[in-house]
Amino acid sequence: MRILIGGGAGFIGSHFTDGAAKAWPSARITVLDNLTYAGVVENLHTHRRNPRFRFVKGDIADPKIAEKLLKETDLLVNFAAETHVDRSLLAAGTFLTTGVMGTFNLVDTARRLGTVKRLVLMSTDEVYGPVLAGTAHEGSPMSPTSPYAAAKAGGDLVALSYAKSFGLPVVIPRGCNIYGPRQFPEKAIPVFTISAMRDESLPVYGDGRQEREWLFVEDAVRALTLLCRKGKPGAIYNIGSGVWRRNMVVVKRILARLGKPESLIRHVADRPGHDRRYAIQARKIRALGWRPRMAFEDGLDLTVDWYREHPAWWKPLRERTRGYLKTQYAERLRTGRAGAAPAQA
Repeated sequence: MRILIGGGAGFIGSHFTDGAAKAWPSARITVLDNLTYAGVVENLHTHRRNPRFRFVKGDIADPKIAEKLLKETDLLVNFAAETHVDRSLLAAGTFLTTGVMGTFNLVDTARRLGTVKRLVLMSTDEVYGPVLAGTAHEGSPMSPTSPYAAAKAGGDLVALSYAKSFGLPVVIPRGCNIYGPRQFPEKAIPVFTISAMRDESLPVYGDGRQEREWLFVEDAVRALTLLCRKGKPGAIYNIGSGVWRRNMVVVKRILARLGKPESLIRHVADRPGHDRRYAIQARKIRALGWRPRMAFEDGLDLTVDWYREHPAWWKPLRERTRGYLKTQYAERLRTGRAGAAPAQA
């Protein structure tokens, strides 16, 4: 079997690459990643001596690269995307290019070639928008509120249109908030963890009562591997844990794990259009036999411990994001208010 993993040097993509190597030990695995600021090729170091593994630096929106690689692909699993909501509010253009046009390039090339037997294209629960009560199911209307979520929704619609119009074997997983080791250090849990370890203020948006559904990355990988095998072409599958926690609960748990005082918490100006709550119904994938295994508190403790034990991994990446962190948080932490946003890209 020949597997192509888009965005495989990122957080979820690299964990899926690890899982795929175990699930299909004789498969030829190719990782395609553009190595933008969030791409970390060191995440793939365990595969470097595998003769059936190769890494290709490139963009999923590049027609020539897609043509070359999809000719020799049986299974495409794509994670390549700009993924940070906060960044999408500062520079939406790159999100739309990757999320919509990149997805279009993959599905249109796959349609023309006719070689790919299944395309699993990772999406997000954020396409549904805020769910203030109950849960969103796969047939719920999409109502994205950030450029990031809109880009993912656009990509989903393009891919599903190819499934309906051309019979392309597309599967769309929509995950909740996935966390764990190797998550890029600009995301919430790493930001809070690293800031606490450095005795810096922890910037909490608004009142901190925003609620998220949390899923450990290894549970997500098992769900995605299952969908590669049993997902119905043309279908959407929500991947949700059924475990919700407010942001303040998560922050306080991190501080307790590190033995740091809650006085480090700083409530700062909320981001524009911040969704209050996400919640998805995951009956379809559970009907295939999947269940999450990691309890949230255990997974969070394990994740915090991983960052504490791997400063050599996150320190250079935090330095890489110094400019963004200053733009996003410095004025908020100084005054409690947001600074002027830069021009949109």
